[in-house]
Amino acid sequence: MQPTDQPAVQPQVPDPTETADGPAEGEKPFEFRVADRISQLPPYLFARINQATYQRRRAGHDIIDMSMGNPSDPPAQFVIDKLAEAANDPRNHGYAPALGIMSLRREVASRYLKKWGVRLDPESEVISTLGSKEGFGHLCLAIIGPGDSVVVPAPSYPAHVYGVALASGKAILIDTTDPDRYLADIARTCEREKPKMVIVNFPHNPTATVVGPDFYVEVVKLASRYGFMLVSDLAYADVTFDGYETPSILSVDGAKRLAVEFTTMSKGFNMAGWRVGFCAGNRDIVRALGTIKTYYDYGMFRPIQIAAIMALRNGEADVAAQAKVYEKRRDVLCEGLARVGWPVTVPKASMFVWAKIPEPFASRMSSMDFAAMLLEKADVAVSPGGGFGVAGEGYVRLALIENENRLRQAVRQIGRALSEELKVAATA
Repeated sequence: MQPTDQPAVQPQVPDPTETADGPAEGEKPFEFRVADRISQLPPYLFARINQATYQRRRAGHDIIDMSMGNPSDPPAQFVIDKLAEAANDPRNHGYAPALGIMSLRREVASRYLKKWGVRLDPESEVISTLGSKEGFGHLCLAIIGPGDSVVVPAPSYPAHVYGVALASGKAILIDTTDPDRYLADIARTCEREKPKMVIVNFPHNPTATVVGPDFYVEVVKLASRYGFMLVSDLAYADVTFDGYETPSILSVDGAKRLAVEFTTMSKGFNMAGWRVGFCAGNRDIVRALGTIKTYYDYGMFRPIQIAAIMALRNGEADVAAQAKVYEKRRDVLCEGLARVGWPVTVPKASMFVWAKIPEPFASRMSSMDFAAMLLEKADVAVSPGGGFGVAGEGYVRLALIENENRLRQAVRQIGRALSEELKVAATA
């Protein structure tokens, strides 16, 4: 991504010399230019849909919003009760350790051992983060410098591209929807340009692509051969269907020599707004992230950490039950779309359905235009695939965050909208 000329930006803080409409007569507005790292960011292509959704809601429309992977269900009640109990203890309101309290890190290590058979030293190989997104962004600042190249999965979760760009690195986008081809393309890339880091993200956001343990064995071999660091984004480890189980890269022999993995309690534990995530693996990489974090934050609120300990210790049944909730929603949505003439690939994991835009719409509409049409004609908000980069064009992403009845309603409204559009096209 090359820097572009950045126009002057007006400050957002009101100036007492200004009128409601701008500077007082004769006053020259204060001007500044943002840093180059801002001008290098790709455009935020979801802004158009977000603004249109907001406007239609203001106009009184009942929008069924499947555009963002924002869990709509609450955490287990015992977790909320523990938060309240801890918040009522006056001792818990000071600064917390930036790396996370040791009891929480021990619980993360315990879960890795139980879930994946991975042994971690909670003191040196586990760190808590303010969600996995914050952790990844700060890791890029700790590891990536100007000119460093990073392999980023495509279609791309925006934070993967933005994190690299903000660290002044160069993103090498490689299609990840065929994992075997992804491995081969990484190897070909390394023959001409050695990346400093490779990101793997399975279950993948946005496409819901999944892999088996053998994939991680092969990618660790590649990392050892070519000398790059591996970062696994395992945000959707707990949202799996039909008996599929998400493997961890850290379960591969030798992986901790060159890899770290991010996990989060946002999805399976329904704690998205709590911002509880973790980075685990190579102790030197973990230490580098911790160094950056000590300069940027004082850690998450201690009562949240205490409640997270209780969730990790006692919440596995609730996590499994929540995955079943998403599985039922997936079935309602996928079966319903097939009935109205829009067959889609049924995902084995994640909170999303990655749907190829049906014909004849795909040949005459961009993903942004198709999403806008669904919003206007069906009152259903989805994410345009183009917002995840060029590789996402021709698709839309539907998040499984509405309940089953709302999803059935969405299917009916989508079916009517598609039928009406086809009739209009036929008479045009």
